[in-house]
Amino acid sequence: MDFCFSSSVIPYSSPANAEDRDDTQLIVRTVEAKDIKSLAETIAHSFHPPEGILCWFYPLLKMGIYEDLRSRLRSRSPHQKCLVAIKVVRGVAGQVEEVVGTVEIGLRTGAISGDRISYISNLAVNRAHRRQGIARKLLLRCEQIACEWGCRNISLHVLENNDCAKQLYLSCGYQLHQLEFSLSSWLLQHPRRLLLHKKIDRNEKQNSSETQS
Repeated sequence: MDFCFSSSVIPYSSPANAEDRDDTQLIVRTVEAKDIKSLAETIAHSFHPPEGILCWFYPLLKMGIYEDLRSRLRSRSPHQKCLVAIKVVRGVAGQVEEVVGTVEIGLRTGAISGDRISYISNLAVNRAHRRQGIARKLLLRCEQIACEWGCRNISLHVLENNDCAKQLYLSCGYQLHQLEFSLSSWLLQHPRRLLLHKKIDRNEKQNSSETQS
């Protein structure tokens, strides 16, 4: 979006008892330079898993993702944010942090209305940490940021054959706004892209933000 870099992601195993579980915390924050290597691995493995012929190109894909992330981190655009979900495990040996998910949010201008619309992209969660509510927390933080930017709407794309992602978005209040057709979907039978849309309740997001803080 680390090429030739071994992943710095540390395997996470569920604690054995309730006391240990209390020492595990999930934090969502803006990406930092120290996160980029693990973040590139997360994105590459989620969107381009090293299977079949892709095993040969996987290092190149990670390099492209790594350089793209590093470039955008330097740009520091005020209306483009990359977020990371960090799982913090505190134990006898000290504190261990692991990047377990990511998402990006930016601003787009509506083609017809001209309104500013916040747009979510590159939502990815490490496979070992899925079904733990991490994606929902990342989406919620994006909606809070959209409110801070003064946006009333938020949108994202999902492939029509990605049933798990569709189920997540629909359960979070996103609705189908447009079914997009392309030459590849028509000629090559590739899955079409669905544009999902959600109106943001600013009061609800404000209350949620205050509850978390």
